[in-house]
Amino acid sequence: MSESKIKVLIAEDEVHLGQILSNFLGGRGYAVQTVTDGRAALEALRAEAFDVALLDIVMPELDGLEVLRQVRADNDPPEVIIITGNGTIETAISAMKLGAYDYMAKPYRMAEIDVLVRRAWEKRRLARENVLLQSQLERVGGSTEIVTQYAPLLAVLDVVRKVAPSDSAVLIAGESGTGKELIAHMLHQLSERSGPFVDVGCASLTEGLLESELFGHERGAFAGAEERKLGLMELAAGGTLFLDEISELSLKLQGKLLRALDQRSFYRVGGTQKVEVDVRVLAASNRDLGQRVAEGLFRDDLLYRINTIEIKLPPLRERVVDIPLLARQFLRQYGKANPPTLSVDALELLSRYTWPGNVRELKNVIERVVLLAQGPQIRAGDLPLPLPGHGHAPAASATVSLAELERRHIEAVLHHTNWHQGRASTALGISSKTLYRKIREYGFQRPGGAEQ
Repeated sequence: MSESKIKVLIAEDEVHLGQILSNFLGGRGYAVQTVTDGRAALEALRAEAFDVALLDIVMPELDGLEVLRQVRADNDPPEVIIITGNGTIETAISAMKLGAYDYMAKPYRMAEIDVLVRRAWEKRRLARENVLLQSQLERVGGSTEIVTQYAPLLAVLDVVRKVAPSDSAVLIAGESGTGKELIAHMLHQLSERSGPFVDVGCASLTEGLLESELFGHERGAFAGAEERKLGLMELAAGGTLFLDEISELSLKLQGKLLRALDQRSFYRVGGTQKVEVDVRVLAASNRDLGQRVAEGLFRDDLLYRINTIEIKLPPLRERVVDIPLLARQFLRQYGKANPPTLSVDALELLSRYTWPGNVRELKNVIERVVLLAQGPQIRAGDLPLPLPGHGHAPAASATVSLAELERRHIEAVLHHTNWHQGRASTALGISSKTLYRKIREYGFQRPGGAEQ
């Protein structure tokens, strides 16, 4: 978050001094508002979300300590710096007990005010991020990295690394369970944004609740709104806003979101004060948004706004080569000190199954089988999956052997790398010697003139 986004309220009854402070802090890049009495200060603090308030103790209507006492009882109050011309130890102690960030006596140097305001803002920013992170703790669970040796997915990860440092909007497409949220976390972690990662589950709330969650609301906006609430977009300031399953937004909310993204500002529900915010938007969908546009269910202008870069994640049934790798990773995660192993027939079954729930389903299957394991090795019969010849066949891939799937994957990678065996072995995650052995084992013939 840049310095220009730090909002400061100055409450100073000496008009000339208040103007000097306002001009100085405005020149330093802060957004500043000035009032001259305690009542106006309290009203301003409840009408808008300030980051820092500089309160003179002696003011008409309400003194600075009373304003501090009342505002600290509100949700998400600003950090307060008390300023007085009649400083005493007792006054300082009273201010700190009421929750003031710091206390300054007149006369003071402007440079000291600048340092105090920035430190107070840093404290508030960190406190807000901590509250947010606590609420999202372990929400993703497990590793935050994509584990793969599948060449097309490796290419996707390369794109992630290239676009992460930008502020461009990214649309992450893929079936449920393919790792869209992990990709969003990677884009945020590899970015240069210092603010938090805030995720919004667009499919999990009703339209009314989602609007309030996304944009926040003012006190009295609706029945039960007893305090102002900051929305998730505002809490994501300086960071990343992840809109999961964005296709589930109503057309009304799509319009409001588009305006907020284009104008970098919005109004809280029931509010009249514009809230300016700097966020990077990542969106995810398991639906074809182009088709949703054609059906009149998604705005084409919003689609253009959110898919500056589009990343498509492959389903697990196309990443067969990754299934043993992922299964063993989850075995280590859930088996802890003594994880069981997978027999050959168990690996065969895992690799033949079509995984409609993708990586999430595989993870749940391994967690379950580890909990119920009777010995050090897991066999096909231990897996809660249909065995070949029993129940519903796991689709066409069930007729393909693991060796054939490996052969097809290696052949595809060789073709993708124009038969450059160094790049191919890196993409496959195997040594050049192993790749050479596989080429001979499967009888591959390099096309004439292809690079080795």
